Amino acid sequence: MPVMAAVVRAPAKLNLDLRILGRRSDGSHELRTLFQSIALHDTLKFRRRTGRLTVRSRTPDVPRDERNLVWDAAQRLWDSLGRQGDPEGVAVRITKRIPMAAGLGGGSSDAASAFRGLCALWGVSPSLGRLRELGASVGADVPYFLTGGLSLGTGRGVRLRRLVDVDRYWVVLAVPKFGVPTASAYRWFDRAGSVSTARFPRDWRSELAGLRNELQPPVVARYPDIGVMVDRLLATGASHAAMTGSGSSVFALYRRRADAVAARRAVRLPGWRTLLSWTLGSAEFDRFTAPQARFIHLTTQPLPGSQVIG
Repeated sequence: MPVMAAVVRAPAKLNLDLRILGRRSDGSHELRTLFQSIALHDTLKFRRRTGRLTVRSRTPDVPRDERNLVWDAAQRLWDSLGRQGDPEGVAVRITKRIPMAAGLGGGSSDAASAFRGLCALWGVSPSLGRLRELGASVGADVPYFLTGGLSLGTGRGVRLRRLVDVDRYWVVLAVPKFGVPTASAYRWFDRAGSVSTARFPRDWRSELAGLRNELQPPVVARYPDIGVMVDRLLATGASHAAMTGSGSSVFALYRRRADAVAARRAVRLPGWRTLLSWTLGSAEFDRFTAPQARFIHLTTQPLPGSQVIG
């Protein structure tokens, strides 16, 4: 009998804009952010097996137990189906391409992709609303990765509204060796007593320079190299450059691939890794993340779009 399996891609995200509007009663922060999917992605392979769920990766820092968000997502989906004990019947292998702890949402995207792959193998079809509820219990960014594209996130970032796509941009990512703890970035923002502006510029699509990340100044105050990299990217003629999320990655947007390739070469510095990718619109995101069924053997060939890093 053939072994059913599935391959699911888990794209990274950028925060094109991030405003922090204050503290919530639960201690988290009230946000207003523009999420944008990019083609840089992890790949999750799911196959049927007997016994308890397993999660594996060749990347040494990826947890193989309940600390992994893929495991967490599997457990919450399993429980929601009324099943007892630990999730069973599936082995998951994660190929990491998204840098970890870099503000690109790799772990959250893996969790959202786990819902897709596990639903395919377990033969269940929860509503999008139910999956968003489960995703929010795993992490604030997970619901976004269920729909992707360009979206406005409010509240903790889990209230989402899909927006009309921007034109495709080529993306240069610059990732340092160090990471920035998310909790620390928000604490530094609070200590600075910064005052936020809730609304984005009305003409932000035509003037991306009006976008900003309000976590960037307090993080740059402690990690000046991030600010240096933003300035280097802006000097290459980028349409926009900024830190994404709580860092430590920096991104820049370009209309033409040739400009992005040239900029990537120009800004390379010791201790920094540079990657090339592109933005994904809503329809492209849906196609990009759809589970691809496999029988007997999992393919060893890269999926289209997997070679986004040189």
